[in-house]
Amino acid sequence: MSFSVSKKVLAAAALALAVVTTAACSGSGGGASTGGASAGGKVTIRWSTWGSADDVKLYKGFNDDFMKRHPNIVLKLESVPKYEDYHPKLLTQLTSKTAPDVFFVGDDHIGKFVAAGVLAPLNDKLSGADSKSRPEDFFDGVYGGAKKDGQIYGVPNDTNPEVLWYGKKALKAAGITEDPAELNAAGTWTMAKYVEMNAKLKAAGKGGSIFWNWYGSTYSVIGGFGGKVWDGGRFVATTDPKSRKALETLAKGYADKTFLSADVLPAGNGAETRFLKGDAGFYAGGRWMIDSLRKGGDLANFDIVPFPSETGQPMPGAVAASYLALNKDSKNAKEAFTFLTEFVSKEGQLLRLKGGGAVPSIKGAEQVVLDDNYPAHAQTFLDVRDTGFANYPDEVAVPGLTKEINDHLLKIWTGKIPFERGMTELQSLVDGKIG
Repeated sequence: MSFSVSKKVLAAAALALAVVTTAACSGSGGGASTGGASAGGKVTIRWSTWGSADDVKLYKGFNDDFMKRHPNIVLKLESVPKYEDYHPKLLTQLTSKTAPDVFFVGDDHIGKFVAAGVLAPLNDKLSGADSKSRPEDFFDGVYGGAKKDGQIYGVPNDTNPEVLWYGKKALKAAGITEDPAELNAAGTWTMAKYVEMNAKLKAAGKGGSIFWNWYGSTYSVIGGFGGKVWDGGRFVATTDPKSRKALETLAKGYADKTFLSADVLPAGNGAETRFLKGDAGFYAGGRWMIDSLRKGGDLANFDIVPFPSETGQPMPGAVAASYLALNKDSKNAKEAFTFLTEFVSKEGQLLRLKGGGAVPSIKGAEQVVLDDNYPAHAQTFLDVRDTGFANYPDEVAVPGLTKEINDHLLKIWTGKIPFERGMTELQSLVDGKIG
């Protein structure tokens, strides 16, 4: 399960959680947050995550397989359905010494947890004889804020690279004859070409692109214009000329409906519905979109392409990630790490990601993405992952900063704040946070 999936699927997980937790806790005596032996000499490892019923259900197979291979360990899964409720609860648990042994942390919160000193450093453990997942098995850019001063505090459990899905029929209806994936293969998929296609879609009475208001889309557009977001610890998105041009293009596009903000679309006619109907040509998202496309039918109509660059050559793209971390105060650190390293290992990811909508974070598990032969350019997910980046460490190191940036940008996108004033206020906001 990835952060990008969880933000968009917020259904209650009570029934599935009850089933999974009961299976995982069979024979368990519960146990305190920091561990302790259960009845019969078994050790209970508590671990937590967020997610919908479908997300949680994907873990049952892994839990069952793990406990068969480790009969001395009982896994107890504790899930919170809503992403926005998860981290406040976890911080409270950590403060009161009642937190699980192992837990997920989102990419926009990991910096806060690292700074708080509540996570166990993992370099030595990952490099040790008992590890099933070495530090070098993961792509460096995906560590994001989970790595500080060379020390790893969280391992990316899976990813969701941000790409542009596009509908071939919608493009054709707008008079667009070029295929974005073919342009990308030829090295001519430029931001200028993408903006041109969006203008043609708008002229044809369609939306050009649908974006969720998060760093993955916004920072990918900035990168596509050749701009920077952070430079030497400074937030430069409002002052770098190319970055400012990218943000102004987004603001104007939202104003004239060339771009649609998925966050404010009505529930009955939301982002995925409009894209599936062909009301927009592009939809920025991850591999999690596959399930919606399968339910909607007409799979051959949709394909993916990376965000375009200024020159047409590949550029680093945004990768949504979440991390599996080890509670520094766990009294069962050995067993907890056994769970962590097997969960994120190649074998663990092949088992638990099969049939899901995420992209493995570890090298060697690419078949999860390629076996389905869908979409036609599925390799793009891997290409973006391999050279991409999780949210900037400078940003995630400041608690709440990403959310405040996104909230402020949404006011600009929806016309509540004029662009020039919005840029001035955004810079002041960030400067005030980073001191």
